[in-house]
Amino acid sequence: MGKIYLLNDDKYDGVINLPVIKINFFCKEVNLDSYDAIIFTSKNGVRSINKINDKWKDKEIYSIGQGTSKEIKLHNTTPIYTANNSYGDDFAQEIRKYLKGKKVLFLRAKKVTSSLNTILKDFGVDLDETIIYETICQEYKEQKKPDKDSVIIFTSPSTIKCFFKNFIWDKSYKAVVIGKVTAKVMPKSIDIFYAKEQTVKSCILRAKNIAI
Repeated sequence: MGKIYLLNDDKYDGVINLPVIKINFFCKEVNLDSYDAIIFTSKNGVRSINKINDKWKDKEIYSIGQGTSKEIKLHNTTPIYTANNSYGDDFAQEIRKYLKGKKVLFLRAKKVTSSLNTILKDFGVDLDETIIYETICQEYKEQKKPDKDSVIIFTSPSTIKCFFKNFIWDKSYKAVVIGKVTAKVMPKSIDIFYAKEQTVKSCILRAKNIAI
């Protein structure tokens, strides 16, 4: 059986971690007093604000998916809403009716791939945005390149960008992607396999099913 590589540091049985991105947390003050609700679109947003201001736990929380909600629950609070669809644009369509008339803060990365902010503002949501972290590529030597016949799991557009910044794709590899937004960034010459659900666990199950 080929090896399975997960391009972050989340620990799972039968998977080799190869974190290709690192997070630069912006250490600054964030005043949450005026906000009714907070939007998180990644676990890194949760980790960032928790370092700065723990009052976020007292707000209504809107989470883009199960992975982010899992991180939220680690801090002894529960999201009021977890998205049915973990794509930013669809998430915005889901939650906009709940946010109308509220003061909302979107704690986001420096670069975002969705139009969540625009969709909510166009709907009339009183939305502020604070850039609280950014993703940076890790640097690896060629010796760290995955073995031939490996299955590589890509969980975000950033993992694709940073993987190819370090390594040349081997034709024996197989690629598993978490969803269509991530898949758009993959080079067209590479065949991809989709996870059944937009979760890391689903990606790993898919990878185990196709590993040689």
